[in-house]
Amino acid sequence: MIPKKIRTAVFPVAGRGTRFLPATKVSPKEMLPVVDKPLIQYAVEESIAAGAEKLVFITSSSKESIENHFDRNPELEHVLSVSGQKSLLSIIRNIIPPHVTCIYIRQEEPLGLGHAVLCAQSAVGNEPFFVHLADDLINSEIPCLEQMRKHFELHNSSLLGVEHVHDEDIHKYGIVATEVGSSGISRVTKIVEKPARKDAPSNLAVVGRYILTPEIFKKLSSIKVSAGNELQLTDAISSLINDEPVYILPFDGTRYDCGSKLGYLKATVQYGLEHAEIGVKFSEYLKNITKPQTK
Repeated sequence: MIPKKIRTAVFPVAGRGTRFLPATKVSPKEMLPVVDKPLIQYAVEESIAAGAEKLVFITSSSKESIENHFDRNPELEHVLSVSGQKSLLSIIRNIIPPHVTCIYIRQEEPLGLGHAVLCAQSAVGNEPFFVHLADDLINSEIPCLEQMRKHFELHNSSLLGVEHVHDEDIHKYGIVATEVGSSGISRVTKIVEKPARKDAPSNLAVVGRYILTPEIFKKLSSIKVSAGNELQLTDAISSLINDEPVYILPFDGTRYDCGSKLGYLKATVQYGLEHAEIGVKFSEYLKNITKPQTK
């Protein structure tokens, strides 16, 4: 079977970001910078690296700065041009490559991740697509979605990015049970949204990366609101596994939960250490502040 090309990435960015108040009172959490790029730009770059040509942002009324970030700014470009700051001019002109299209769809009510994905149906069409949660920043040699795209080409079925989490964190995630088929690929047999530790089928959590077939839209259209009075993507996937296989990929890389303050700080430190411009000096600074204080 010839694998279907994945051309579209969906970014659910309508959440309120309450864990980062007051910073997110007027600025979206997806615009929080890790060194010198906002979280949503890392997400976009990862999706484009995996082949996405159409970026669908599911937004809310408070997220206009995301749209502005990926739009042109002629006034700023002019200032940088006349002042001779060519490198900065190139950076802001190339945030989005010319062949990539951005689409913005307003989620009128905060009805959960499942509803956000359903909002993208008209833009996605009858094709497989990426879903990328910008909160989960994954540092890897091969971008996580590119790893998943290559894996998808083996079976043309929905695929979930997963990793093992500590028992005390199980209640924060969608948790899967799997079985290994004759092909050696692990297939989802059960998925539960944010279970208590005693009810969890494993400690294998879905962490912000999905490749979904368009059949998911039928499931999203038929499920009822559940946990948090929201439409849960997990419930739709639970229904989908009855009709077609859904696989998992334990990706290579380090995930930073940038929806939490500690995870965000860890990501900032790691990306700061790896930054071409400031990495060496930042490393020296950290060494100095972590040395035992002498009296």
